[in-house]
Amino acid sequence: MLVNQLLNTGFPSLNIADKASFALQLMDDYDVLHLPVLSQDKFVGVVAKDDLLDDEEAAIHLSSPNILQKYSVKSEEHFLSALKLIAQFDLSLLPVINDQTELVGVILSKDLVKAVSLFLGIDEKGAVIVLETDKRNYSFGELSRLVETNDAYITQLNTYTEASSGLVVITIKINKIEVSDIVATFQRYDYVVRYFFGEEEYANELKENYHHLISYLNM
Repeated sequence: MLVNQLLNTGFPSLNIADKASFALQLMDDYDVLHLPVLSQDKFVGVVAKDDLLDDEEAAIHLSSPNILQKYSVKSEEHFLSALKLIAQFDLSLLPVINDQTELVGVILSKDLVKAVSLFLGIDEKGAVIVLETDKRNYSFGELSRLVETNDAYITQLNTYTEASSGLVVITIKINKIEVSDIVATFQRYDYVVRYFFGEEEYANELKENYHHLISYLNM
């Protein structure tokens, strides 16, 4: 998914000559904490509500170098580039510019959350398993093979290296709910299963059998 697929072109921008009071009112009107700033139709930076509120001089212009931050992305970039900046600098929106540094729109953080949900397949049915392993032992091919031996397949996989331990933490989503056999397979191949979310079908079957037993004992 590219940035231009999440582009919002209906958001206002500020002029570098605008006063802080006007910028704060516009942020309140549009329920955001940041707005892009232009000078002669060129993007010059992003201004944050907190920086304006912290300034004692309410009449300050947006040209102050202390309040302008040059966060932006290009429309042809992958949306994960936008996610990185929004997460790193806690932005409510991110300006999108072209090669001529003209503002073409913004990405709202709330729209980015929806994109991430779609990207991760949150709505797809399936169980989630979180594993840990050494970097040298990580193999996507082996993980896929072990899952497939249990008549399932991986629909989503994400990894990160844990800073404190140096281990690779692997989160996989599979197309099945009942995961006890897959968990056992991973453990048999020396993967540490940190936790998993699934087994609904297995749990429901146990619950049904339990009720049948209680009914039989009460006869």
